[in-house]
Amino acid sequence: MTNSPASGVLDKDGLSALIRLLAARGRTVIGPTIRDGAVVLAEIGSADDLPFGWGTEVEAGRYRLVPRADGAVFAHTAGPQSWKTFLHPQREKLWSAERAADGTLSVTEDDSGQPSYAFLGVRPCDLRAIAIQDRVLAGGRYPDRGYGERRAGAFLIAAECTEPGATCFCVSMGGGPAADSGFDLALTEVLDQDGHRFLVRVGSETGQDVLSGVPHQSSDAETEEAARAAVDAARERMGRAMPPVDLRTLMGESLEADRWDDVAARCLTCGNCTMVCPTCFCTTTEEVTDLTGDHAERWQRWDSCFDVDFSYLHGGPVRASARSRYRQWLTHKLSTWYEQFGSSGCVGCGRCVTWCPVGIDITEEAAALYAESSGRVRREKQKETER
Repeated sequence: MTNSPASGVLDKDGLSALIRLLAARGRTVIGPTIRDGAVVLAEIGSADDLPFGWGTEVEAGRYRLVPRADGAVFAHTAGPQSWKTFLHPQREKLWSAERAADGTLSVTEDDSGQPSYAFLGVRPCDLRAIAIQDRVLAGGRYPDRGYGERRAGAFLIAAECTEPGATCFCVSMGGGPAADSGFDLALTEVLDQDGHRFLVRVGSETGQDVLSGVPHQSSDAETEEAARAAVDAARERMGRAMPPVDLRTLMGESLEADRWDDVAARCLTCGNCTMVCPTCFCTTTEEVTDLTGDHAERWQRWDSCFDVDFSYLHGGPVRASARSRYRQWLTHKLSTWYEQFGSSGCVGCGRCVTWCPVGIDITEEAAALYAESSGRVRREKQKETER
């Protein structure tokens, strides 16, 4: 937890009141819920829709729901979706064109309006991911208008992590289980002999206004200490870690490493890692027409650097091999992202590890590249000594 002051304590009824208030103010409330054997993000109407009493067991290429006896609601790890699904949707219509009977053509930009979202249960790693997407999609010379409108109207309720998963490595990416910034309200779940409750911290004026409309108790020292201890303990229980090196430099020095052949032999180039990643942003556009040819639409949809046609130029793709496509993804994520956006593109959420169908582990690959690079450096130094 940060040193920002606590503002109150909610119980389960208070959590339901918070959801009802946000809905009454015209917001579409999105939060974690159980569907198809996973914790997924969907519209919720009350606290009863939340995954009380469910946790997760994750490993490389493995995800399972498991019941919990304590009734915790935020004790699960990241599911197959991130908030990117709503802020930067998989498909979005950009414009439509109509040809009239006299042959004139009119083009209409899509202006169907954007929902006013309230996101409940945003993990600290995903807060960092949203901040990265803000720089990528809302900053620069050519901002994405749809993203900007959805993001500007979004109300973010963070849920600090008290139960990191086996594939989590946010601490080694400079983050952590505590919500430091970027939220309107932050919740820390506490379960002890004094009951099940949520410590609330305010991160914005809008958050303060919302909290003032929800029944809550004043924060107390015992709850604050219990919340702080739970988050601090989570920081020490990360399931994985990146090697303690400058990843940006490591990737730049490993472009010809033999390890790329090893991972290419396992990688299916399915693009699952890019789909579940909360920061991957690549898109393509496609045009569709009706049978008459008088109506056409342009749609934007997600794309992936693992798609062989992603780098297609006249004559063929630039990156035709699995080796080159995996190398492009990893080096961009951990290194060249800095050159474009001033930070790493990885927040350590572990989704790419969990949801890879063959269990490729980004932390394992980085460690292998480091070991190969270190061995190469040692051999070169030995040769210089022998000279």
